[in-house]
Amino acid sequence: MIYCGIDWAERTHDVALVDDAGALVAKRHITDDAAGYKLLLELLAEYGDTEENPIPVAIETSRGLLVAVLRTGKRQVFAINPLAAARYRDRHSVSRKKSDPGDALVLANILRTDMHAHRPLPQDSDLGRAIAVLARAQQDSLWNRQQLANQLRSLLREYYPAALEAFATWANALCRSEARELLKAAPTPSRAARLTRTQLQAALRRAGRKRGIEAEADRVRDVFRAEWAHQPPLVEEALGKQMLALLLQLDAACTAADQLAEAVEEAFPQHQDAKILLSFPGLGIQLAARILAEIGDDPTRFADARGLKAYAGSSPITRASGKKSSITRRWVKNGATRGRSNQVGVTLRERIQGLSP
Repeated sequence: MIYCGIDWAERTHDVALVDDAGALVAKRHITDDAAGYKLLLELLAEYGDTEENPIPVAIETSRGLLVAVLRTGKRQVFAINPLAAARYRDRHSVSRKKSDPGDALVLANILRTDMHAHRPLPQDSDLGRAIAVLARAQQDSLWNRQQLANQLRSLLREYYPAALEAFATWANALCRSEARELLKAAPTPSRAARLTRTQLQAALRRAGRKRGIEAEADRVRDVFRAEWAHQPPLVEEALGKQMLALLLQLDAACTAADQLAEAVEEAFPQHQDAKILLSFPGLGIQLAARILAEIGDDPTRFADARGLKAYAGSSPITRASGKKSSITRRWVKNGATRGRSNQVGVTLRERIQGLSP
């Protein structure tokens, strides 16, 4: 049996192969490109790697093109936590010496001695992994959008409270297209007070509003023309320019969030587990896609429901020694899974695996 360890880096990688006795049988220094990947596959094939009996590989990352190349076929790829690898390194040397070829050798020996204690990367389907990319990107875009909206709100409080008052009745106000169009039309409170009813109605129509345009325009106009405190004119104009620059970023973030949401809505219903996830009360396509992104669609990934609970962080940890015993929260977990989605994911995997009736 041959075991492979790869010390991953940004531009180059060190590869080590060891046999059952722990002897180093081969090592290579490869580049992070197609030529380097080809050299790695040729090296593995030279030492017995076949489609039916592939050589297992240990590496300190679970992403990237190198991992994608290694995951082809039935090969098991183990993503070893760098902290765990550092602890294994101390088993072989107390001088605290470190080198990239040495780290690759340590990773290979981890599989040789303790492969049973580590889990390979799940064999999720390509569609499941694609949905994971889209769902996580969509969630990140929402966080980015909200962060920019908070920055914009903080800026408006400094010189333009009339805008916040005018948009107060709208849910998620600053992310709405109506609010952004009105801010573009009047970046300062002085300009807002001069907007006519016709200009306000035109801005609302450009934003896509279909109903109640006249009444909403009159309401916003009354707010803008009320008595408000003002910054000095030059300062107000400068703040207006700063606001417009921030508004451009918010526009881009809103567009990205909407486009990624559409991509998720297109891809997720094609998955075989979509109907099961959507059958849970309160789960829509976006949240269901995020749950699928975190638990995957490999039915063998978790041995039972307890494994998924631990992965989600909802399973406590017992620390006992002698007469002392304590139960604490689990810190090592998937940080993206939290709250209601944990229980839904556990129940889903139970149904899929037949762990509960």
